[in-house]
Amino acid sequence: MSETRLRLAAIDYLNPAPLMWSFEHEPEKTRLAERYEIRYSTPSQCAASLASGEAEIGLVPAAALAAGQGADGAMLIVPGCAIASKGRIRSIILVTREGGPEACRAVAMDTSSLTSAAYVKILFRKFWNPQAEFVPGAPDLEAMLASADAAMLIGDPALLAVEDSQARFERTGETLLYFDLAHEWGSRTGLPWVSAFWGVRAGVLEEFSISRDTLAGDFIASRNCGLGHIDELVEEWSSRIDLPKQVIRTYLTENIHYVLDHECLEGLRTFYRYGADCGALASVPEIHLL
Repeated sequence: MSETRLRLAAIDYLNPAPLMWSFEHEPEKTRLAERYEIRYSTPSQCAASLASGEAEIGLVPAAALAAGQGADGAMLIVPGCAIASKGRIRSIILVTREGGPEACRAVAMDTSSLTSAAYVKILFRKFWNPQAEFVPGAPDLEAMLASADAAMLIGDPALLAVEDSQARFERTGETLLYFDLAHEWGSRTGLPWVSAFWGVRAGVLEEFSISRDTLAGDFIASRNCGLGHIDELVEEWSSRIDLPKQVIRTYLTENIHYVLDHECLEGLRTFYRYGADCGALASVPEIHLL
């Protein structure tokens, strides 16, 4: 059976949970399991699996497209689905001491996301301080600030750091500034921050005899179902992550935007152009929708 199914590289994180709804919940889970074999990994591993041909579809970080990811150097993007933000994303932040990013000389970077790192480099090179240096670091705020002027955090560590900001001030007496990076990007470009999308290896439709409408329809329908089951997702994830239910709800309904619309495509194009201009990305890739 596995030889006839499309291998799907997915991520077991909070932010893609609505996109994965139908793949993980009945009544569609069993039907979709006949067509897709889900393999969970990290964002960078999803891109690598697609690049090596070990997966046909993957939730791909935006920066991967600029690296020429894909078994034959090509990648198609499933229309309609994204992990993006049109305001404050909350889970991707820059924490600095007083003086803000313009005063930063060294920035400690969580190495788990090349896309977020590229956005940060663009913001520094084009808007904040082009002389800043970037150093890799594990996602530990205290350790990062012990060796740098600022720290970039993503995902759960970022969400938890924001929640802990007042308590940290009370513990230490130190004033820190917390910058939501999607907001910083949007305030300067007028465009959404796009973190990831579903990438499809070129030639998959012919190889697996599946139509474009069927494949895209599966993912769009799953997204729609997920957005219609936010209450259930809040309950599921409140037992998996140490955050208040209202924070999880707000994150899924207000912070993350799940539709790859025209604005998001323009945001992607600008990200690629700015990234290549300042050396944060290797190239300006063409965007080919499935």
